[in-house]
Amino acid sequence: MALLPIAAVAADPVQPKAEEAVKSIAVPIRHITPGIEVLLSDRLESLKGKRVALLTNQTGVDRKGVSNVDLLRAHPAINLVALFSPEHGVSGAAQAGEKVASGIDPKSGLPVHSLYGETKMPTAKMMQGIDIVLVDLQDVGTRFYTYASTLLYMLRAAETSGSEVTVLDRPNPQGGMMIEGPALEPAFASFVGSYAVPVRHGMTFGELAQMFVGEDRLRTRLRVIAMRGWSRDLAPYLAWDLPWVPPSPNMLSPRTAAVYPGTALFEGTNISEGRGSEKPFEYIGGPFIDGAALAERLNAMGLPGVDFKPVSFTPDFSKYAGQHCHGVWVIPTNSKTFQPFRTGIALVKTVHDMYPDKFEFRPGAPSFFDQLAGTDSVRKGILDGKSVSDIERQWQDGLNAFMQVRARYLMYH
Repeated sequence: MALLPIAAVAADPVQPKAEEAVKSIAVPIRHITPGIEVLLSDRLESLKGKRVALLTNQTGVDRKGVSNVDLLRAHPAINLVALFSPEHGVSGAAQAGEKVASGIDPKSGLPVHSLYGETKMPTAKMMQGIDIVLVDLQDVGTRFYTYASTLLYMLRAAETSGSEVTVLDRPNPQGGMMIEGPALEPAFASFVGSYAVPVRHGMTFGELAQMFVGEDRLRTRLRVIAMRGWSRDLAPYLAWDLPWVPPSPNMLSPRTAAVYPGTALFEGTNISEGRGSEKPFEYIGGPFIDGAALAERLNAMGLPGVDFKPVSFTPDFSKYAGQHCHGVWVIPTNSKTFQPFRTGIALVKTVHDMYPDKFEFRPGAPSFFDQLAGTDSVRKGILDGKSVSDIERQWQDGLNAFMQVRARYLMYH
């Protein structure tokens, strides 16, 4: 295997742009062939003579960065007739929660049916005349990311329309081994998290699709085009010969995806999760936080595989836009031991405990924090002063039950 230097970056505590110490580590490159390339190389027979739609966005590229739309339209055996887009749109430019209208793709001239606009479930009219829907999206391996809900809704719509769904598989940037967090409880289901999986499920998009069909007993005709070269034990930060295309505007790098299962919990609070800064989800903070004191307390906990450095930042948008915030930079140091969701609970609990009069969970019924966590036991545990270990202990039985279900749908070793 070839070797590639990868940068592990450390921050200046006050001005993170000013100084960054870079340490080079030799990491073997893993050659991964995504599902789109496998399809085009030796699985085209199923598409001949069929009207094909594509559920995708800017992440649907091959190893050279060529768009799947361009690849499919250039092939004489493929009749690509429509596009479907998830949250953030086909280009991925729309911000979180921003509704996207259906329309015409300016580059290809194809109709685009938005599944994050007036409707999230594909309508009968959208599905009319479509024989096969190809699904090619880069997921981030976290339950509270809407692409998995879009996949589930497409599978349900295809059951009604009779269309076949073919998932072109891609790697899980979280890896495929470590499972974390509570399985979603029905009372807290939403489009942000619509299926009873843990926060960090360790499954690929293709594996999730198989589980959705199998466990819901859908009659949808599903095929998964497996990628080549990916394995469950592949470290999340290992260099891949796949370009990282941000799946959403604030998912800037694999490092962002690594911390997201924990730091995204701050979306359910009045603390900034770093949106509008140079490192969304890697930075968390607020105007009233003492970053040095917070970092000191967090580092003293000895959480595995992670360091915390004081940081100051001024968000361009979202919470505290234009205000100087202080907090910590969450820096994973060991992908095999880092537990982002456990780290996220510890972060939220510590900020709550240090600033009980200023920290707030966002109101709602259910609260958005509970929808993210998939349960109200995390929020209640923090308010009741429980330890992180005691909070985690509450969902172990459900996690064990999920592991047994999950095992039936795993495709990779």
